[in-house]
Amino acid sequence: MANFFLVTYDIMDPRRWQKVHRAMKGFGQPLQYSVFACELSDTQRVRMLAALEELIQTDQDRVIVVDLGPAKGSASDRVTFLGRQEPLPERSAIIV
Repeated sequence: MANFFLVTYDIMDPRRWQKVHRAMKGFGQPLQYSVFACELSDTQRVRMLAALEELIQTDQDRVIVVDLGPAKGSASDRVTFLGRQEPLPERSAIIV
């Protein structure tokens, strides 16, 4: 079962920020420059956190991962946009 996550980060070095941004594109959809909407299983969440830990400098950078609960059916009820809205990720088939 997948959960919906909001991931945001503050990376001090522009090159490191680019690496983190590229990595996050593999896990979710960008909503803003440093904010991603992700629908992840437990395994995918662990992989994302491990990938981010390898890229950031923990004494300078910060990543915040907010678990908004089960993705099925109610993720859009937990996120409110003001202004231009980006579509939230839709559940799709995962091909292994």
